[in-house]
Amino acid sequence: MQAAVLASGAIFGFLAVLFGAFGAHRLKHSLSKSQLHSFETGVKFQFYHALLLLLVGFNMEFGATWSKAMAICLIGGTFLFSFSIYALCLMASRGKKLKYFGLLTPLGGLMLASGWGLLLYGILSRAA
Repeated sequence: MQAAVLASGAIFGFLAVLFGAFGAHRLKHSLSKSQLHSFETGVKFQFYHALLLLLVGFNMEFGATWSKAMAICLIGGTFLFSFSIYALCLMASRGKKLKYFGLLTPLGGLMLASGWGLLLYGILSRAA
């Protein structure tokens, strides 16, 4: 599990750099200001959670159920949240709407919040 968490953090970080550069240089002419802002939000959240995955991957043991659930929530939530934003922005710039795809963003956000909550639970249970 530790290797998967670290690999996910590294992959998300790598892709955040690429997507950030792509958004700043290529998409600024094809997305509206609002769409570009949304795209940048996806990149920021992806970067923040890539760093968090690396931090917890290097510093945690993944034997407890809560830590495995936390990792799944953070990895899945990052993917659903950020990548659904990317898809929605890119499709909207082409005049296409992904009707139900927008439901993935709040689901990803809920998973991210759950991951942070599980991290808090783990910290508090260690302190007790």
